Amino acid sequence: MSEELIQKQPIEELAATQETVSPVEIPVVEEEAQPVEIPVAEEEVAQPVEIPAAEEEEAQSVEIPVAEEEAQSVEIPVAEEEAQPVEIPTAEEEAQPATPEEEAPVKEEIAEEKTKKPPVPKADFDWDAYEKGDNYSDVNKDELVKTYDQSLNKINDREVVIGKVTSMNKREVVINIGYKSDGVVSMTEFRYNTDLKVGDEVEVYIESQEDKKGQLILSHKKARATRSWDRVNQALESDEIVKGYVKCRTKGGMIVDVFGIEAFLPGSQIDVKPIRDYDVFVDKTMEFKVVKINQEFKNVVVSHKALIEAELEQQKKDIIAGLEKGQILEGVVKNITSYGVFIDLGGVDGLIHITDLSWGRVAHPEEIVQLDEKISVVILDFDNEKKRIALGLKQLTPHPWNALDENLKIGDVVKGRVVVMADYGAFIEIAPGVEGLIHVSEMSWTQHLRSAQDFMKVGDEVEAIILTLDREERKMSLGIKQLKPDPWEDVESKYAVGTKHTAKVRNFTNFGVFVEIEEGVEGLVHISDLSWTKKIKHPSEFTSIGAEIEVQVLEIDKENRRLSLGHKQLEENPWDVFETIFTVGSVHEGTIVELLDKGAVITLPYGVEGFATPKHLVKVDGSQAALDEKLEFKVIEFNKDSKRIILSHSRIFEDEQRAESKKEREAAAAPAEKKSRKSKKGKEKAEVLPLPTIERTTLGDISELAELKEKMTGNKE
Repeated sequence: MSEELIQKQPIEELAATQETVSPVEIPVVEEEAQPVEIPVAEEEVAQPVEIPAAEEEEAQSVEIPVAEEEAQSVEIPVAEEEAQPVEIPTAEEEAQPATPEEEAPVKEEIAEEKTKKPPVPKADFDWDAYEKGDNYSDVNKDELVKTYDQSLNKINDREVVIGKVTSMNKREVVINIGYKSDGVVSMTEFRYNTDLKVGDEVEVYIESQEDKKGQLILSHKKARATRSWDRVNQALESDEIVKGYVKCRTKGGMIVDVFGIEAFLPGSQIDVKPIRDYDVFVDKTMEFKVVKINQEFKNVVVSHKALIEAELEQQKKDIIAGLEKGQILEGVVKNITSYGVFIDLGGVDGLIHITDLSWGRVAHPEEIVQLDEKISVVILDFDNEKKRIALGLKQLTPHPWNALDENLKIGDVVKGRVVVMADYGAFIEIAPGVEGLIHVSEMSWTQHLRSAQDFMKVGDEVEAIILTLDREERKMSLGIKQLKPDPWEDVESKYAVGTKHTAKVRNFTNFGVFVEIEEGVEGLVHISDLSWTKKIKHPSEFTSIGAEIEVQVLEIDKENRRLSLGHKQLEENPWDVFETIFTVGSVHEGTIVELLDKGAVITLPYGVEGFATPKHLVKVDGSQAALDEKLEFKVIEFNKDSKRIILSHSRIFEDEQRAESKKEREAAAAPAEKKSRKSKKGKEKAEVLPLPTIERTTLGDISELAELKEKMTGNKE
C-alpha cells in the first residue's frame, strides 16, 4: 500500500500542474501497453515538471527523490534507457491507437519494469517543501551553484578575450566566449574581414558582463583598437602584410581602417599605375604594407603599391636587360602630360617626348594619343642605372623632308600655314613636318622692327619666298617682304638731297630722332638739326613719338640704307641776322630760364638763348641773380659758327663804375696839367727859377699833385 502511495502521489501532482495545457492521465502499467512518459524540460510550450535522469544533476525541475541517489529525486526508470525521462502523454496522443509494431517493444519494457524493484523513498523526505516547490536544501543549492560556476570561464569587464563565431547573418555575429550567455556584435565591425565564417576565432572586448536585459555586451572594434597600436608597430618592424578596409576618399588619397586605426593611403601608393578614379576602391578590403608611423601624432601611412613593387622591380630588370636601340615594342598609354606621354611596356615605363610624337608641330600630346591606347613605339635610348627609357613614335614613319619636292629651290613662292609665333618670327608649315622660318626682319622693308604678332597670327595662310634651303640640315628660311618692291631702289630720285617731306616720328635716341618717310624708308634727324636757336638736351623736348614732322633730305647713303635729315634747315639761318643784332658790347633784356652749376641759360629777344657764368650773374648790390628774373645783359662774346652767345649782367655796372672812375681821374688831372703849362711859360720868360723835374703822374699821384699845386700858387703870390 505504501509503495503504491509513493508512486501515485507525485505523479498525480505532476498531472495536476499540467491541466491548463492538456488533460494528462497516468495509465496503469497493467492496463496500458504504452510506457508512462513525463515531458522533458526542453518542451517550452507545455513547460512540464521534469523528472531528471540519475546523471542529470543540473536540471532545475521538480525531482522525485530516490533513496539511493544524493539528488533526492524519485525517478521512474525505463529499462536500459536511464538517460531518458518518463513522458506523460497528452490527450491527443492517447486517442491514437498503437500500431502492432509499436506495441511489441512497449510490452517488453513493461515486463522488465515488473521484475524491477520500485525505488525506496528517503525517510527524511520533506513533503511540505516539495509541495511549495523548494526541493533543495541550502547545502545542495550551494553545491549546484559551485558546480555551475566551475563550468563557466572567469571573465572581467574591460578586457580582451578570444571568442568563437557560432552564428552570423547580414546584421549580427554571435560569439561564444565560454560564458553563461553569448554576445552579439554588429556585422559592421567585421566589414574589413570579408572572409569571416562560423567557427573563426576573433578578439572581442568585454564592455559589460550583463546589461539591464541580462545580455553580455561585446565589441570587436574596441578589441582591435586596444591592441591595434602595438600590432601596427609590429607590422612596420616585421614588414607584415595587413588587411584594411577602405572607408572613404580624402584629399590626396584614401582613409583605410587597419586594426581599428584610421590610416592614410596616399594616391600615389595605391597602384604603380596612376589612378584616375579613387572612388572605385571605397568599401573594399585590400592588403597593405605599413610604410610609416608618426609616433607623436599617432599617424599611420600604408601602401598597396609596395606589395607589387618588388615583383615589378624584377620585371623591370628583365625587360631592360633585353632592350636594344631601334627595337620596336608595343605598349599602353599610361599617362599624358604637357611635355610627353608615359608608355607602360609591361612592367616598365618609357617616355615619348612631345617632340618625338610627330614630325609636325604638336600643341599637346592628346592630339596624337589617348589614355589606355595601345601603340607601337621604337626605343631611342635607355639608361640601365636610372631605368629610364626614351621612346619615339614619329620615327616609325619616314621623315617628311625626304618626300619634299626635289624641284623646290631658292626664290620659289610657297604657301603655308602659321603654326608657331615667336617674338623673333613665325614658323610656316608648307607641308606636314616641313617648316620654314620667316624672321621678323623679313616681314617688312621697314627698319623699325616690331613683333611678329603685328604682322600675322597662328592659323593664317601666307605666301612667302624661299630665301635659303638646306636639305641636309632640314632648314628653310622664308620672306614675305620680297613679294613687294624695294623702296630703296629709286630712293635717290624720289627723295633727292634738298627735297622736303613729311615724316612720322618712330623712335627717340639721345642723339636724335628716327623718322619714317614711307614704309621701308627711314632717316635720322640729328639733335643739332632740330632747331637753330634752342639748346635741346633730348628730342622728347622738341617732339613726340607718332607725331608728324617736316624734314629736309641732307644726305643719302643707299648702300647702307640711311638718310640724313634736318628740320631746322627748312628755315633760313637766323644767326646771319643775329650777328648784326647781338654785337659784342650790346645790352639786351633777358630772362633767366635755367640755373646750372656752371651758370645760367638766358632767353633773349627773337627766341635766341645765351649763357652767363656765375660771376657774371652778380647784381650791383652783391646778390646773385635768381631764376625767372629779368635783367639787362651785355653781350661779351658772339660765335656764329658754334651758335654761342656769352652774356654778363655784372659787366654792365662794372663798366659804368670804370667810366665814372675815369672821369674822376680826368677831372683830377686837369689842374695839374694847367699849372704845368704855366710853369713852362714862366721859365721861358724869366729863366731865373729852376723848376724841378716832374714825372708823368699816375692815378695814384693825385693827392701829391694837389699839394704841389698849392705850393706853386703860394710862390707866385
